[in-house]
Amino acid sequence: MERLLRLAKKFIPKPVFNFFQPMYHWMLAYAAAVFYGLPSRKLKIIGITGTNGKSTVVAMLSAILEETGESVASLSSLRFRIKNKEWKNTIKMTMPGRFRLQKFLRDAVLAGCKYAVLEVTSEGIKQFRHKGINFFMAVLTNITPEHIESHGSFEKYREAKTKLFYGSKIHILNKDDANLEYFQKIPAQKKVLYSKNDLPKGLNLKLIGEFNKENAASAWVSAKELGVSEEIIKSALEKIENVPGRLGYIQKEPFAVVVDYAHTPDALRKVYETLRRAQGKTQTSKLVCVLGAAGGGRDKWKRPEMGRIAAEHCNKIILTNEDPYDENPNQILLEIESGISNFQFPIFKILDRREAIREALKSASAGDTVIITGKGAEPWIMGPNGSKMPWDDREVAKEELKKL
Repeated sequence: MERLLRLAKKFIPKPVFNFFQPMYHWMLAYAAAVFYGLPSRKLKIIGITGTNGKSTVVAMLSAILEETGESVASLSSLRFRIKNKEWKNTIKMTMPGRFRLQKFLRDAVLAGCKYAVLEVTSEGIKQFRHKGINFFMAVLTNITPEHIESHGSFEKYREAKTKLFYGSKIHILNKDDANLEYFQKIPAQKKVLYSKNDLPKGLNLKLIGEFNKENAASAWVSAKELGVSEEIIKSALEKIENVPGRLGYIQKEPFAVVVDYAHTPDALRKVYETLRRAQGKTQTSKLVCVLGAAGGGRDKWKRPEMGRIAAEHCNKIILTNEDPYDENPNQILLEIESGISNFQFPIFKILDRREAIREALKSASAGDTVIITGKGAEPWIMGPNGSKMPWDDREVAKEELKKL
């Protein structure tokens, strides 16, 4: 079925296909669900959406549910997991294609899973990949501007997120988010609000950052609504030492090296603020920042904004290549640099990402922090004409540290 539909897409004139594109995606979603026997009806499915924190909440909630002894499947930008079987998400797509997604759910059913925790993106919703899936619970992390060019406006981006909530029985909403009222208008059998301030004081969360308290609160409340005891939730959360590519320390001494996925202005600011607090009050400690921005027409508006945020927090800025796709990487760096003003130090532009990381590490002294953002645990650098170069910021940083 999928092959026939893709063949039709190839031969139908583009203007005609664009007109019928929503119907095409809708048909593909339901065709996949039927083909694999409507597997979501046999699972309790929790959808996690928002701008930042989705993958972390998927990891946290999955760990909590596994702590109960139940079989769990989970899917995020980081990994696919069905019970004890786990593999990396290497498709450069958080929500896979409809047939792959429904096959994943079917395999989860065959493996005896009770729960499936899915990261749900606005792009996936835009292409109806969530259709044909019966969501029991919808969880909102936060909403800040992203994918503006793709959706047409922030309002349309936010509206796309709401489509996960229509039809979901239970809504878990962040009461500290500015868009709470907008999401509260959506009908549900039950609505539950959470805040990082509601976490129990005795919780020993190993993940640093105020934003990770928000993520933990989201997972805590979701798990409670699924009937998990507070003792089990606390035990599971306290066991989580890291989430791949999310504030991941490569080393802490003599200077810290951290890799993080932050690729939106809001996420970048929170990461920089967290690392500044971790440095304490030492005035001599520097924050050495390696950053870029994705090409392919992805949110060009945010490039100067990320430059401005870097200038506010960093002592040294090294701009580098990220995922240029078919764009000129030099132009991307110029657009980031355009947001940097009144910066007291030279700005380095090093297109080769390995060289940029090497320069950052060489310039760090004891007590400093090198923060490499934008890719986290992603396994590729995306180039022109769909090319992929194998990559991992974490491994490259380790290799360059050894050379030092």
